[in-house]
Amino acid sequence: MTLKTETRYAIDPTTAKAFDTDGLRQHFHKDGLFEDGEINLVYTHYDRFILGSAVPAGKALTLDHMAETGTATFLERREMAVLNIGETGSVSVAGETYTIENGEVLYIGMGAGKIEFSGAGRFYITSAPAHQTYPTKLIKIADARRVELGAKESANERVIIQLLHPDVCRSCQLLMGYTQFAPGSVWNTMPAHVHDRRMEAYLYFDVPEDARVFHFMGEPSETRHIVMGNEEAVISPPWSIHSGAGTASYTFCWAMAGDNVDFTDMDMVAMDELR
Repeated sequence: MTLKTETRYAIDPTTAKAFDTDGLRQHFHKDGLFEDGEINLVYTHYDRFILGSAVPAGKALTLDHMAETGTATFLERREMAVLNIGETGSVSVAGETYTIENGEVLYIGMGAGKIEFSGAGRFYITSAPAHQTYPTKLIKIADARRVELGAKESANERVIIQLLHPDVCRSCQLLMGYTQFAPGSVWNTMPAHVHDRRMEAYLYFDVPEDARVFHFMGEPSETRHIVMGNEEAVISPPWSIHSGAGTASYTFCWAMAGDNVDFTDMDMVAMDELR
């Protein structure tokens, strides 16, 4: 088994204004996540959020320790959510094995011990510091809170599938779900918003091989973009907008951590304020 880790430091908006394309990608973009036989983790200084992946590819992968957390075990002071974007796989926690189908999420509470990934799953991992233990729970698509938004006329007809949400599963600070687009719709999260009390990360997936998503970030008055391919992630600082448009329909997983778990806690940005 291979465990790969890296650290991303927090960048302020003034510094971000000076980045060229390579600089933006170096600090905010992550590719090469889903490699067979690897656990690949990124430790960020935005609310100490961790994102990453585990691809067992038929073998067992165990996550028990990450030096960057400074704790004896990964979940000693953390909670975790795992989304399966592949075929059926299994995650074992505290002596219990959970079978996770495509699109399902496993929430794992603080102090659960080591985590073992197996089967044909492609597991997207998110984690944040926790202050108490909530029960580990497998969240099926039928359990999710669904919010349908947008319209064909504005190319943003979509459904937001909220899996790790206060109405579905309790957590300390993690929120997580994904947004799916109807055929022919490509715009997400526009009009844009920011939420200064929480950071966010996006994983773009189900992106056709010959398609790309243009992820927009930056202060409303100083926007930038990062071109995203399939199964690539982007880190969104609290001061940044986060929206995008694709050359074809796609799905993206959103995950947040910060001061609260109020999904609606956001500051909207009017279209005429964007630059």
